[in-house]
Amino acid sequence: MTPPLVAVAHGSRDPRSAATVRALVDVVRDRAPGLSVHESFLDLSTPRVTDVLRELYAAGHRTAVVVPLLLGTAFHARVDLPALVSSVTAECPGFRVQVSDVLGADPAALEAVALDRLSSAPRRRGTGVLLSAVGSSNASANAAVAGLAARWESRLGLPVTEAFASAAQPDIPAAAAQLWERGVKHLVVASWFLAPGLLPDRIARLAREADPGAFIAAPLADDPRVADAVIGRYATAVTELLRAGAHV
Repeated sequence: MTPPLVAVAHGSRDPRSAATVRALVDVVRDRAPGLSVHESFLDLSTPRVTDVLRELYAAGHRTAVVVPLLLGTAFHARVDLPALVSSVTAECPGFRVQVSDVLGADPAALEAVALDRLSSAPRRRGTGVLLSAVGSSNASANAAVAGLAARWESRLGLPVTEAFASAAQPDIPAAAAQLWERGVKHLVVASWFLAPGLLPDRIARLAREADPGAFIAAPLADDPRVADAVIGRYATAVTELLRAGAHV
């Protein structure tokens, strides 16, 4: 059987987040007809990824591909998800689960979506961009966002700085202050989030406290290019399964 694709998102207490993930998975199904595609979550939303994997094994599948709907390689990608997958394979003999790279591992496709989200922002002198992301205790994950902001500054010809919702600096007020010091008068907030939720809401609130006229870009996941990125991650993971000698 062709390995099913199990898309796994973080999960959220905000129902908009899970609804957005399910809508994204529906687009993946439309763009990959004939492929068995399942949504799942690490926490806070259902179904949990462990439950989905166990159900696939019970249905006779002996391979599966998990695609993390994550934009960074922080704790959830490096620790939580591998541990959950290992807990399933340990109790399911002969079950091979290949975990793909996170969506943000090669940000080119998603970067185009995020930049396009800024196309409707007012074009005003003195504009600066806050590239908002979740933030992590993992320095390399935050550095990847900072690198993205630096590329955008060169590309856009505008001051750009990263801004994190939690766990890292600069936060929104500190990032806005950095831009004010550079002569910025108007904020545009870019989103490095897949779905709406509590953290994007916090970012929007703090940005509007700094600049009541701030433009807030929408998250990324309702763009078909995100679904294409999911399918691309799946295809790469299937190739890795074949190279490893798995029967798919």
